[in-house]
Amino acid sequence: MRTTAVILSGGKGKRMGTALSKQYLELEGHPVLYYALKTFEKSSVDNIVIVCGEGDETYIRENITDKYNIKKISAIVTGGKERYNSVYNGLKAIEEKNIPTDIVLIHDGARAFITVETIEQLIKCCETEKACVAAVRVKDTIKISDEEGCIKETMPRENLWQIQTPQTFEYSLIKKAYDYVLSGDTSGITDDAMVLEKYCDQKIKLVEASYNNIKITTPEDMIFGKAIIDSYILQQTDED
Repeated sequence: MRTTAVILSGGKGKRMGTALSKQYLELEGHPVLYYALKTFEKSSVDNIVIVCGEGDETYIRENITDKYNIKKISAIVTGGKERYNSVYNGLKAIEEKNIPTDIVLIHDGARAFITVETIEQLIKCCETEKACVAAVRVKDTIKISDEEGCIKETMPRENLWQIQTPQTFEYSLIKKAYDYVLSGDTSGITDDAMVLEKYCDQKIKLVEASYNNIKITTPEDMIFGKAIIDSYILQQTDED
């Protein structure tokens, strides 16, 4: 199976409150985007397509992919207005640039701490299930409110999952789903699994990932990110 990772790097960092996009901020000496790219580079993924903001292509090449010798880059393309537009641009690039792909992993570049182990689990799962997503079990009690802000219902926690990325699909299946959905109603779409849900009744498997696979969005997340890196370095030191 030939695999391609579509890495989304088009966020503008509004919630981060910085002029520089969040994925380019330095975290322990490296841009946030570097960490995800380095992990995919180490994995069995064959190709990487980066989807970035308009005008960021040169910045990414000079400051990240060339600097850190990321060799699996097959294309860097411009994203769109919404996340789903950016994903679609990445999926189209695979086809337009003739990048051999049976399985595609769609990942938020701001999720710096994805692991090779999770990537490999998703690829293996997708070979048989056709669609799967990284996720973790919800730790907190989740309640649904009514229109007045009062508790209406308590959800059974054992059935609740927090969805992450990568979200991994048979390429032809998710491309057809995006073709279909983007030609019509796109309201309420927040992730790629929802696109497939709107297109057909294909089951989507949940693959348990790590709570460290956070999406760096706010200044507090940078603090958490530093702690994750420090913890990993300490662990490696202890093993040595």
